[in-house]
Amino acid sequence: MHLKGKAAVVTGAGRGIGRAIALLLAKEGASVIVVDPGVGRGGEKTEERPADDVVAEIVKAGGKAQANYDSVAEYLKAGLMIKQCVDAYGKIDILVNVAGNLRERMIWNMSEDDFDSVIAVHLKGNWNTCHHAVKYMRQAGHGRIINFSSDAFKGSVGQCNYSAAKAGIIGLTRSISKETYKNGITANAICPSADTRMTLTPEVKENRRRKFEAGLLTKEQYELTLQNRGPEYIAPMVAYLATDQADTINGQVFHVERGRINTEIFGDDFKFLHKWDNEGMFTVSELIESVPGSLMTGIVPVVPQVKMADAVSSTAPKKEKTA
Repeated sequence: MHLKGKAAVVTGAGRGIGRAIALLLAKEGASVIVVDPGVGRGGEKTEERPADDVVAEIVKAGGKAQANYDSVAEYLKAGLMIKQCVDAYGKIDILVNVAGNLRERMIWNMSEDDFDSVIAVHLKGNWNTCHHAVKYMRQAGHGRIINFSSDAFKGSVGQCNYSAAKAGIIGLTRSISKETYKNGITANAICPSADTRMTLTPEVKENRRRKFEAGLLTKEQYELTLQNRGPEYIAPMVAYLATDQADTINGQVFHVERGRINTEIFGDDFKFLHKWDNEGMFTVSELIESVPGSLMTGIVPVVPQVKMADAVSSTAPKKEKTA
């Protein structure tokens, strides 16, 4: 159990990637606040409470979890969901921001509300939770932040709001990594590729087919989209980044999908880690052993060199020497 005794908040954890992450963190020993307001794909309100199902599944397996139904887009409520973790488990070690929504339109058809809603949940929501969590993490001298971006940060047709938010999340994450590394806090971003309710729509499937027929996807690439690419393949890398062993990995962007993980340097694929056996499923132990010598080769790590107590003492006024 690589995360035994840790406390985590996972947003968007009621379904898809967030759910898979919450389940794995709990399996690895973390106590989890499962955040999900139960909204629809576009952020519309529903009566669903998927967070309850995830909590029940964790508890049944012997883990610890509590549900939270608030939206990360609301500053005060984002603070309360972080506080819930501290009140329930005494601290917050891990923050994973997965919550999101989609309002897909070409820019000339996109309404102001379509743009604002996506920016509020993705970009502002990430800032809200990170802002509140970092305050506790700085006091503890330890923390792991994993924010979810997307390859759409490179630009995506019909998703200018989503692309802008996801590009902003990378900038936000890299800024946090530089501001907090002296306090023992790391911040990294993940661009996942997995089949969830966000991507398994008829429109998305048809768009993939058209790209293949237009020569924009190779046959191999298109066939990969037809295989099982469940969210469970994303979770191990998140759990790894949350471990103590990943303390030198900071300010990085990773693309993660079934059987493949690679670092991205300003939008370009850099280093790769492949797995072809066991249906492409990485384990946390394998990542602990393999990532430093593969994905991180050639990358100068930002190492948390100074703990909070040392940082405070180093900035305190020095007493003048007396004769």
